[in-house]
This record gives sequence, C-alpha cells and structure tokens, in this order.
Amino acid sequence: MKKSAADRILMFLKMRGEATSLLIAEELTVTKEGARKHLLNLAQEGLIQSTVKSEGVGRPSTYYILTEKGLGRFPDTHADVTVQLLKSVKNLLGENALDLLISDREKNTHNRYEKALAKSKSLEQRLEILVKVRSDEGYMAEWKKEGHDYFLIENHCPICAAATECQGFCRAELSNFQSLIGKNYTVERVDHIISGGQRCVYKISN
Repeated sequence: MKKSAADRILMFLKMRGEATSLLIAEELTVTKEGARKHLLNLAQEGLIQSTVKSEGVGRPSTYYILTEKGLGRFPDTHADVTVQLLKSVKNLLGENALDLLISDREKNTHNRYEKALAKSKSLEQRLEILVKVRSDEGYMAEWKKEGHDYFLIENHCPICAAATECQGFCRAELSNFQSLIGKNYTVERVDHIISGGQRCVYKISN
C-alpha cells in the first residue's frame, strides 16, 4: 500500500531527526508550497513542530521535528507489558535478578550478532551487517562516515519504555557494540533517545 504524503513526511523526519521544507519537498518530489501545506496540516494535528536555526550568513532556516505525539506514531514494542514485567522482576526478585536478566539478554544478542558478523573483513562490512540486523529488529538503523569517524545511527528504539525503566539495557547495548566493532576502535554514544535525543548515535573512532 502506498504511503500518504503525511506518513512519508513523518517517516522522513524520524529518519533525519530534522529537515527544512525544501528538503521535505525534494523527498516528496513536490513543490515547496505543496510541502508547506502538508507541514501546516501536521503541525495543526500536533505531530510536528518548527524550530529556527541560524546557519551563519543569511536568513535563519526553519527546521521541522517530530513532537512527542509524532514520535508516538512509531510505537515501542509491547511497551506496557514489558515495563510491568520488569517492575515485577525487580519487586519480587530484586535488582540482582534484573541485572542477571539483562546480562543474559546481552550475551544472547552478542552471540547472535557475532555469528552474523563472522565473515565480515572490514569495519564498513561490519556496520552494513549491524545496520541490517538492527533494522530488522525495528531500530531503523543506518551508518555514515564523517572524516575519519564512523557513526552508527538508530532512528527508533523499539524497547524505549523498557530502557527508560531500566537503563541497564542501554549500557548492555553499548558494551555489545564495543565488543563487536573490535578493540581497535572506540565506540561512544554521542546522542541518546532516553536522554531526550531524537535518535541514538554511536561514534566509532580509532
């Protein structure tokens, strides 16, 4: 089924974090005025909001980002049930049991990713595979290179509610990425959805 212009704009903003009306018009292959009409409708629905940024010489640019309501269009996987289960584990069995649960998940995830990466020979190959695996799991992942550094970007967190309840999940994921990317590289989380970011971004440098 073909997505509506509104859905395409929401998806584009989810993937990009922010965009001008010109970029959105180019993405939709419509006129700038046509894009503005869609943006106005989405703003009236409370799904997006605008922010003005100065970019040096010339007039400031208007960027559009998703609101909390807009982000809600990309739901957390089984959020309520997951949070309730985590709270039950903590209340009935204690923090240690919760740590063991997260450690077990971290180990299983690491083994599964390591198997997928077994034949990769370069960092870029590893990133390609990680992006595919993570996207299949709902993280809407991508990677890019800027100068000598690489960035693994996750535009959505399908376990956001669970990670908010227990940030051990986030620590485990960072630990896994560091191990899987390899000891020759440093992996640092430079943006974090749980901390108010639009997406999770991992900087990979050596």
